[in-house]
Amino acid sequence: MRRVSDLRTPDAESPGEAMLAALLTRSHSLHPDDVPNAVADAAAMIGASDVIVYMIDYDQHLLVPLPRRGEDRDPDALEALDVDATIGGRAYRSVEVHDTAVDGGRRLWVPVLDGAERMGVLALTVEERTPLCERRCRLLASLVGELLVTKAAYGDTLELAKRRQPMELAAELRWSVLPPLTFSGDRVEITGILQPAYQIAGDSFDYALNGDLVHFAVIDAMGHGLEASRIANLAMGSYRHSRRLGLDLLGTLRAMDLVIADEFGSEKFVTGQLGTLDMTTGELHWLTAGHPRPLLLRNAHVIGQLSAEICLPIGLGDVPAEVSVTQLEPDDGVLFFTDGVVEARAPDGDLFGLHRLTDLLERAASASVPAPETLRRLSHAVLEHESGSLRDDATLLFLRWRGPH
Repeated sequence: MRRVSDLRTPDAESPGEAMLAALLTRSHSLHPDDVPNAVADAAAMIGASDVIVYMIDYDQHLLVPLPRRGEDRDPDALEALDVDATIGGRAYRSVEVHDTAVDGGRRLWVPVLDGAERMGVLALTVEERTPLCERRCRLLASLVGELLVTKAAYGDTLELAKRRQPMELAAELRWSVLPPLTFSGDRVEITGILQPAYQIAGDSFDYALNGDLVHFAVIDAMGHGLEASRIANLAMGSYRHSRRLGLDLLGTLRAMDLVIADEFGSEKFVTGQLGTLDMTTGELHWLTAGHPRPLLLRNAHVIGQLSAEICLPIGLGDVPAEVSVTQLEPDDGVLFFTDGVVEARAPDGDLFGLHRLTDLLERAASASVPAPETLRRLSHAVLEHESGSLRDDATLLFLRWRGPH
């Protein structure tokens, strides 16, 4: 016989639980265009109002508001926020909640993340910023990040919101095959960025976490425009195929070399770096094919470029190659970059150069700037050096080993 205590009804949901349950339930059949409306309705369940979802644009200069369907105000009246000059931008840069005083309460600016990747900012007004209120807003922003990623696959509205200018076809191909820009775990952090965002063609990067290994690659396909993007796509496809077949670094390099030569001839090539990081030991295995050597960051200081033999670029034949081994210390960072970074040239002919890259990296590290924000600043510095118009693709990939645990 069941006891009376077994028949008790569950405790009533708290406002925070009800908010998450309502949004999760609605998400299963949610139209991509209705994400801002659904978020605002959910936020109202915890007493929040004037809710706006901002997405970061491709250049990471602006936070772009998503208009609600059917709302009274003119969508054009919603202003984009400058990442470097607004309170919302500060929340995005620091990945921390910020607030300002407004009539009737506090205006909260909450980072919207997909894992560790910064998607944008959630703005909402509450009566008082209490620890419970902030926790609920963070949970809501976390779910918003998941919605932005999953619902973008069903339509173009969320994708187009991030574009502040037309994207070239070569760049469309490039962005379509990239992994998430950032991953951060207890043992490793990896983040990358590409410029110019709307014209990128030959540069690319990839990474994967399999067991205790991080696999990564950075490439720079010869040329510009659509052909360079096609070469880069084939190179990355070959890299992933070889990685998933279980080939080692040398086998992967040879497979990439063969397919590039077969498809594009002996006059086309790809420079690149391939590597693996053992997250348990910190042992970095890597090889470089016609690519600049990466920088090693330790205790907020760049102690130099990693030493390695540089083999010929990929696609020029089965040339001798050597895998280098570097033992990292806990919290060491390695910055990989394409030649478009250090060879960026100002109008007066001044090269961006390795010294300037090193100096900016050390300054960011000394100020404890998060790695994704560091790369955003570095890429913008390269763009500004060439007066906002790059003559070559510029890609940065940062890998940090936190330690075995």
